[in-house]
Amino acid sequence: MKTVKPHNRRRELCTRDASRRSTVSYPVQWHGDDSGSGPVGQTACDCVERLDMRAPRYTSYPTADRFVEAFGPEDHARYLAARALQPAVPLSLYVHIPFCSALCYYCACNKKITQDYAKAERYIEHLISELSMVDSLLSGDRRLLQLHFGGGTPTYLKSVDLQRLMNAITERFSLTSAGEYSMEIDPRTVDEEKMNVLREAGFNRLSLGVQDFDVDVQAAINRVQPASLVASVLDTGRQLGFESTNFDLIHGLPRQTLAGFARTVEEVIAMRPDRIALYNYAHLPSRFKAQRLINPQDMPSPELKQDIFCLANDLLDSAGYDYIGMDHFALPEDGLANARRTGRLHRNFQGYSTQPDCDLVAIGASSISRIGSCYSQNLKGLNEYGDRVSQNILPTQRGVELSRDDILRRAVIMAIMCQGEIDKSTFEIGYLIDFDQYFEEELQALQPLVESGYVQLEERCVRVTALGRRKALRMVGSQFDRYLQQHQSRSRFSTIL
Repeated sequence: MKTVKPHNRRRELCTRDASRRSTVSYPVQWHGDDSGSGPVGQTACDCVERLDMRAPRYTSYPTADRFVEAFGPEDHARYLAARALQPAVPLSLYVHIPFCSALCYYCACNKKITQDYAKAERYIEHLISELSMVDSLLSGDRRLLQLHFGGGTPTYLKSVDLQRLMNAITERFSLTSAGEYSMEIDPRTVDEEKMNVLREAGFNRLSLGVQDFDVDVQAAINRVQPASLVASVLDTGRQLGFESTNFDLIHGLPRQTLAGFARTVEEVIAMRPDRIALYNYAHLPSRFKAQRLINPQDMPSPELKQDIFCLANDLLDSAGYDYIGMDHFALPEDGLANARRTGRLHRNFQGYSTQPDCDLVAIGASSISRIGSCYSQNLKGLNEYGDRVSQNILPTQRGVELSRDDILRRAVIMAIMCQGEIDKSTFEIGYLIDFDQYFEEELQALQPLVESGYVQLEERCVRVTALGRRKALRMVGSQFDRYLQQHQSRSRFSTIL
């Protein structure tokens, strides 16, 4: 394993010149109404960077901004009932818990800040009611290969209610020895007793929200949690037999500096979590009210933000973490790294996964299901969600039924995002197309990325280079996104007029 030399690396990065900074690309959170079109007058690298910033994260295709309200509860019910008519497909379950005790200023999740625990108790009743409705409609295999509790803060719930909710799930679905069962954890909300409850309930993986260990940054985002607390939760999890732990870090937060984030990454490396997600912070106070509590003067410059991300990448590389894709890293012995090496990596709403493509049943406010060739999303508001469920009606607000073209393009984009290449023969055999003819315009659109060294176009393969995987993976995938390209074309046409 390579040794880490953080202080030398920090000095090297601090002295980078402006031309070096201009070629650094980093991922950002996707927001569906971005046009994706960049300004004229930039260098090729600058344009790729800007366009990549505007590309979706492709946890689904079509992306959620393409869902329509014409798709409702009856449509969702029809797909749930028809599942048994399809070849055996694995199953995944997502549960959204929106409650938090305190507001993190950076957060853009669907959440509810409250000290009134009775609201959570009513919500659990609604979750179990929705689960019962889904159970009465769902056909096909009931074995769960994946289970994930997200939020909000799932560990906001009391141990007795977590156990109750898990009992409701295991009464209707079966967990398997090969499954991945994970929960997002705010380290400030758990103790050894609650961790033990989670382990006994069947959870085998933990995802800890770390963000940054720098005390100034923590104060600026209203999330104070010392590294010692995170280390204690991690140690408890390992002692209880949790198989894998993920740390979420965020770069681009207020008051972040190169030296400060380097210390955070070094402390994380010392704790040796199995997986690390290094997310970008998208500061959009006009859209997210909580972000207005952040002092804009505390925000790092775009150049500093780029250097912070590059620094973290270098430190993780030096510490022996394998780069999985976009903003994810894993230890070489972790299943995610092995899946990346062997071409068995997959991607879904929880990000990169070792599990094969699953039908996803999602319950709770704002959650998104994927069943067969459709996506469906629940109502976002807690009151609206609760009212609908209380009427014994599925809380579906919108969704989309995929066309044959959607299914083909989803497979192409996922091949790019997960394997970093497209084997044309695979798609020609599987979808009865001439790849070069069907995607003639898309292949032409890749030429600037070829010239920049991000993509190689071979006779029977489209291959993303190592440089492209680091800098432009989402941009490459977006060239095959019919909806995004149409939107960009309309934007350019309107601008010309």
